[in-house]
Amino acid sequence: MPPILPDFSNSVKIKYVKLGYQYLVNHILYLLLIPVMVGVLIEVLRLGPDEILSLWRSLHFDTVQILCSSFLVIFIATVYFMSKPRTIYLVDYACYKPPVTCRVPFSTFMEHSRLILKDNPKSVDFQMRVLERSGLGEETCLPPAIHYIPPKPTMEAARGEAELVIFSAMDSLFKKTGLKPKDIDILIVNCSLFSPTPSLSAMIINKYKLRSNIKSFNLSGMGCSAGLISIDLARDILQVHPNSNVVVVSTEIITPNYYQGNERAMLLPNCLFRMGGAAILLSNRRSHRWFAKYRLVHVVRTHKGADDIAYRCVYEQEDKEGKVGINLSKDLMAIAGEALKSNITTIGPLVLPASEQLLFLLTLIGRKIFNPKWKPYIPDFKQAFEHFCIHAGGRAVIDELQKNLQLSAEHVEPSRMTLHRFGNTSSSSLWYELGYIEAKGRMRRGDRVWQIAFGSGFKCNSAVWKCNRTIKTPTDSPWADCIDRYPVHIPEVVN
Repeated sequence: MPPILPDFSNSVKIKYVKLGYQYLVNHILYLLLIPVMVGVLIEVLRLGPDEILSLWRSLHFDTVQILCSSFLVIFIATVYFMSKPRTIYLVDYACYKPPVTCRVPFSTFMEHSRLILKDNPKSVDFQMRVLERSGLGEETCLPPAIHYIPPKPTMEAARGEAELVIFSAMDSLFKKTGLKPKDIDILIVNCSLFSPTPSLSAMIINKYKLRSNIKSFNLSGMGCSAGLISIDLARDILQVHPNSNVVVVSTEIITPNYYQGNERAMLLPNCLFRMGGAAILLSNRRSHRWFAKYRLVHVVRTHKGADDIAYRCVYEQEDKEGKVGINLSKDLMAIAGEALKSNITTIGPLVLPASEQLLFLLTLIGRKIFNPKWKPYIPDFKQAFEHFCIHAGGRAVIDELQKNLQLSAEHVEPSRMTLHRFGNTSSSSLWYELGYIEAKGRMRRGDRVWQIAFGSGFKCNSAVWKCNRTIKTPTDSPWADCIDRYPVHIPEVVN
């Protein structure tokens, strides 16, 4: 009878084998360098003092050689430090917390829908099914104008919502950081669907009487990923403007964009989007390195707008009755998946440890040379990041990214709980998620954070941050009064 081979899956813990492989590959240079250094040290110790002194005297240097060498070292050091990108710090940020008077529980939302769409009960039933499966909770908020029956999406009401959200977030940021309005050098505002004249950035300048030489930017029409586009713009501007402060305001104004028609694809945003906004202070001042919360490491942007299907998958248009709304295509998730694939292909080499890059490379070579049917290796991004902030665009988005990136329930907890408590707040959702992690007391010095956002166009953008200091649980965050209740169980269908 042939000998039975042992069951290696039971006798060897694969987890520890993988950990050993990761440590070996990620520290290969150190492991090779240490024996060389030990060998050199042993040889030096074996030489006597007379031999070392004789060896030193045998080296002849004249004054010209010493001066030239010194000049070369100084020149190389100067070029290095002059060409090195300026470090961008995230000093602090503030998220808007809507008042309880704006709260829209399921019962209120559906009662309004039945009254507004009383001639189309199928549309009402469709919204109910979406809401039950959306992952939203009973405390999300809509602006005051939407609470009327029928809603009153006037320009005045839209401006009122913008002032309420933006000014509240700005006031909170000033209070948290001690920043004075006159200290703002650059202002960037992103709001996708509401772009009045004067602009929202001008509205802020007027309210806080900012300096006349301030550099202001107003981004519109760029979807839910516009927040990270604003961060990328701020980074580029700070590279050429030393010793400067940038305030980024990310929001979406719901009032003028509440769809009142019957098209199902255009009713979806009504069920998902809610009030929200955030104000973020970025700086390249060296004095901020000691108390800033985070340091910006990478920003990677992917744009699939050259493809017609991707371009139209999130599209503002009129329905057959001439009512304007946002049409969400049934191809949205597939397009988001392709955009994410392109984005992580770019960001992977920047953040993944050598062990993961080597496995990915070997699998790629194997598929090209040996068998194209080999399953592609999905890098373990948990080796690169401690925290993930996935845009809370909807339950399907979070589910798909959790599956594709092989993340645990705890990794996507900030996204799910943000969607449950605040809904889809568009470009500002990433900051509510970061606030959740801080409120839970999980952010430690040296932790790495990956923010991922999707937006119309179609875009997938990523930002990587490194925590600058261990962050104590804040008492002034929008989570302060409810964090003890979270995480909550979110059923597949709310009854």
